[in-house]
Amino acid sequence: MRRFIYSVIGVFTLLYPLVVYFGIHYLAPWQIAAVLVVLLLARFLTGKASATNSQWLLVAAVLYCGFAIESNSLVTLRFYPVLINLGLLAIFTSSLYFPPPVIERLARIQHPDLPLKGVLYTRKVTQVWCVFFLLNGLVAATTAVWGSFAWWSLYNGLIAYVLMGLLMAGEYWVRIRTQEHAR
Repeated sequence: MRRFIYSVIGVFTLLYPLVVYFGIHYLAPWQIAAVLVVLLLARFLTGKASATNSQWLLVAAVLYCGFAIESNSLVTLRFYPVLINLGLLAIFTSSLYFPPPVIERLARIQHPDLPLKGVLYTRKVTQVWCVFFLLNGLVAATTAVWGSFAWWSLYNGLIAYVLMGLLMAGEYWVRIRTQEHAR
């Protein structure tokens, strides 16, 4: 059941801009936010207590949904991607000050004895992701405030994911070329 809930939440979160774009024709903004808060609360109640940062982000998202339900405004719904980017920026940035960085943690899953060169590399990659989340959050905010509803949906529902995929692919290519332990 937990896996099913995580899958539904994951798909809904990834498709959130498209759900809002098409859902607004059938549901009021508060109803879309209510569906999101139910999914997030289900995630919270079935989740593990180990990831404090992700719980913090989840609590912030639930509070945001409460505000979105209260305001019942389409504009409010458009700020969810901004919140997610700010949350991820906070998590990645805090991991730079309270090591190990997020990317190092992920790298150590495959390479538990990560060499110093790899540790330094993962720190730089974490910094790159921080810049990405900052810029992506700014574009998401710009489209939320000044962009048309179609442009907001297109950027946050497709373009941002393509850019994220390109960053992942580019980082993988650089890692294979520069890190001996990754070969």
